[in-house]
Amino acid sequence: QVQLVESGGRLVQAGGSLRLSCAGSGRAFRTYAMAWFRQAPGKEREFVAAISWDSTHSYYTDAVKGRFTISRDNAQSTVFLQMSSLKPEDTAVYYCNAGFFTSRTSYTSEDYWGPGTQVTVSS
Repeated sequence: QVQLVESGGRLVQAGGSLRLSCAGSGRAFRTYAMAWFRQAPGKEREFVAAISWDSTHSYYTDAVKGRFTISRDNAQSTVFLQMSSLKPEDTAVYYCNAGFFTSRTSYTSEDYWGPGTQVTVSS
């Protein structure tokens, strides 16, 4: 069992930066790969980035490569998403998730989700 709670979302201007945090609980946290997803109004939830349990591997969707960085601190059971050069199209509710990699470019989510945090990027 893993419980997850996101924080850090807010209103930010285009071009700005923001860091999201996801606090996890449960002994299993450090055994899972972790990921961020997002869901914009009227759209399906989409994958953003994932990181392996030991931080040796990370993977990003093309839309955020070079702008977002995922990291984790297993001692604190926390995963982060550093976002820079934000665009209005990054506006969404951001969710963290626990899962695993099936290959270097394929992440599968388990049914562990946080409630989400709203990121709004104004133009």
